[in-house]
Amino acid sequence: MSRASTSKELFRKVLVQSAILTVAIAVLSSALGFAFAGESGLASGLIGSGLTLVFSSLTVISVWFGGRLSLGGFFGVVLGGWVLKLMIFIAIVATLKGAAFINGPVLFFSLVASILGTLTLEALTVLRSRIPLIEN
Repeated sequence: MSRASTSKELFRKVLVQSAILTVAIAVLSSALGFAFAGESGLASGLIGSGLTLVFSSLTVISVWFGGRLSLGGFFGVVLGGWVLKLMIFIAIVATLKGAAFINGPVLFFSLVASILGTLTLEALTVLRSRIPLIEN
């Protein structure tokens, strides 16, 4: 595995690796969900993994975009993105609450596995990168 040497490489690498991990978790969670809960488990596994992919991608994009701004702009973009993601997540959960095609435990475990996996992946990728602090 090559180490990222620029921030552009780092963000691209995190996005690609997060997508691969989330697809793998989607396949596993939807297969297990289908085995234990039928079609509702299949749908729940796919929805949970899909939500994680969208929100983790938005995080990477907001940090990438904010990194091009001043310090205040960076914090504004990242905090604004976080608040926006929270509102979207609450709206999605409220919409899906009580839906017949959702299995709660499968959705929950799919979300938790995807979130923990992508957070671990992002942290390890950043720690292993070799990006200079000062650029000429």
